[in-house]
Amino acid sequence: MVHYISPAPLTFEVIDKILSKNYKLALSEDSKKLINDCKAYLDHKIESSAKPLYGITTGFGSLCKISISKEDLSQLQANLVMSHACSLGEPIHQDIIRLMLLLKAHALSLGKSGVQLVTVERIIDMFNHNVLPVVRELGSLGASGDLAPLANLFLPLINEGEVWYKGKICDAKAINAKLGWAPIELGAKEGLALLNGTQFMSSHAVYALLKAFKIAKYADIIGALSLEAYDGRIDPFLPQIQAARPHPGQIETARNIRTLLEGSEFQQHVQDPYSFRCMPQVHGASKDSIMYVASVVEREINSVTDNPTIFMEDDLIISGGNFHGQPLALVMDFLSIALAELGSISERRTYRLISGDRGNIPEFLVANPGLNSGFMIPQYAAAAIVSKNKQLCTPCSVDSIPSSNEQEDHVSMGGNAATKTVKVAENVERILAIELMNAAQAIDLQRPTKTSPYLEEFLKEFRSIVPFNGQDRVMYKDIDAATEFLKQGDFE
Repeated sequence: MVHYISPAPLTFEVIDKILSKNYKLALSEDSKKLINDCKAYLDHKIESSAKPLYGITTGFGSLCKISISKEDLSQLQANLVMSHACSLGEPIHQDIIRLMLLLKAHALSLGKSGVQLVTVERIIDMFNHNVLPVVRELGSLGASGDLAPLANLFLPLINEGEVWYKGKICDAKAINAKLGWAPIELGAKEGLALLNGTQFMSSHAVYALLKAFKIAKYADIIGALSLEAYDGRIDPFLPQIQAARPHPGQIETARNIRTLLEGSEFQQHVQDPYSFRCMPQVHGASKDSIMYVASVVEREINSVTDNPTIFMEDDLIISGGNFHGQPLALVMDFLSIALAELGSISERRTYRLISGDRGNIPEFLVANPGLNSGFMIPQYAAAAIVSKNKQLCTPCSVDSIPSSNEQEDHVSMGGNAATKTVKVAENVERILAIELMNAAQAIDLQRPTKTSPYLEEFLKEFRSIVPFNGQDRVMYKDIDAATEFLKQGDFE
């Protein structure tokens, strides 16, 4: 399957299909025309303009007052890419690198960046051949875009840097030669068009949101299982109480729980702790937050965020601030908090299931407690991860460190906000996996009573991966398997 990059907006549904079904990319004829027309307009402007054009015929940042001769314009752009390639630390996830290539190709195809067609086509070639530049986690201020990581992303265009290829980190120059790809001679403004932009932040945001959409579903399914195992009441999920406080996420969560529990044989207790009773309110608030964040991120990935921006129709080249990551920094902080809360309430349900405060299930969910510790320590692990998430949720967007000799005197720290949000999302998957292990164990300890048909099928799938725990065994393997079950699952 092929996805044709065009001026039409990218959606999360389309992006998910591109990643999960291994679509190839290609440029539409409309996008090719936009790219070529914009490049021709820029070339004409350079030839005819007596005024300096920022980043095109001048230096960058605080060096903007220095003019560059026409003979050096290509070298200026290559120097920019090499000198700015300062992303450090651990390599980021390869799916995030694929997203960076996709989102940058899409942004450049909108015809406001002045790049060569061959450059965009090479970016698409890298995506299609799974030649993924090594980009590392640290180094972006989220100010003039994601300068350092985007520079690492595009080093291979000029035969520099490293790439992932067939599972190994290789020298980019060697892989280019192997595939018959000549290095790109960057044109005027082209390095700046590649390095300015928010694709490091926004790719992490998209990756985190694709996880968040699944996490929100799993929170309801696993929460419903825990409610069953705990003999929880259905009353807090009835539609009347949601209508009295009609937040969309709350209404949706209560409806989901009611639907998930249809046909259950389990009985109900008198009143439940908040971690059960308030699932509509807590899960719902996180869902509403996720949807707001998604609206901001979708707008961002369909925007032009490099600088300067070219408006052919108005005969303007404007140096502005669309590269500033503040919109993403704020919502990534928000998303990390919303996801962390789903983990926090999940851990509390896990604790209740092992506490022995309901007579229907034994303490620590195991026979012969004392000889067996059962599910005592998975709850410790969940609690530690919840605490780690709290530390990660300290907002990045309230921080700023001036850079570029005070020319860039307010930065967003959106790169840090984005990378930590991915960590929070991955942590919440682990916390929910631990709750699922506990809920499944608690349900099985109450057999032959059955839960709803949907949840029985869900448990059947889970038990094919993680079997019932009759006596103590190595638990981290079960936690890893349960986490992978959630990552790979596709439950509606």
